[in-house]
Amino acid sequence: MSLRLGDIAPNFVAETTEGKIDFHEYLGDGWGVLFSHPADYTPVCTTELGAVAKLKSEFDKRNVKVLALSVDGLADHKEWIKDINETQHTTVNFPLIADEDRKVAELYDMIHPNASEKATVRSVFVIGNDKKIKLIFTYPASTGRNFDELLRVIDSLQLTAYHSVATPADWKNGEDVVIVPSIKDEDIPAKFPKGHTKIKPYLRTTPQPNI
Repeated sequence: MSLRLGDIAPNFVAETTEGKIDFHEYLGDGWGVLFSHPADYTPVCTTELGAVAKLKSEFDKRNVKVLALSVDGLADHKEWIKDINETQHTTVNFPLIADEDRKVAELYDMIHPNASEKATVRSVFVIGNDKKIKLIFTYPASTGRNFDELLRVIDSLQLTAYHSVATPADWKNGEDVVIVPSIKDEDIPAKFPKGHTKIKPYLRTTPQPNI
């Protein structure tokens, strides 16, 4: 069954390169990113796991835990990590899930037969601190994922989860945001004391409220 935005992220218990984890317990009251790759020793994913390792402090700042997954076993994962560390000049600092029985891959609909009967597609799930799925990306095997974009989206998701705003096209942390339509004009000054600009009745902007 395919997962949709707003669904509770399915829980699972799995072996990882950092020991056995219960997914929901592992996330605790934080956010999570679960991302899959088709197989160990693949070139694009080697660069991706290196990129994520280098961004660990950025994920930590946002209270986000990252986990990677493929249908390979722990022994292969551990050997591949050595290659990632060597070639990407970093140290992999997050768990890789060994999903040899494809239990997690099937829970998260990561096996797409038209792409591959056996390997997982390159999916990304962002999970909120309420354990609900906030974002789903799926990339083709040939295109490396943009993890700066993933951080930008997490910034937007976390901002909009706690304030009555949305983020406009190409928004970056620190820029003006959009006041959601459910907020009445007369309620804006109390809710957004930094001021606002009314461009159209349905398009009102305000400085980012959490900085």
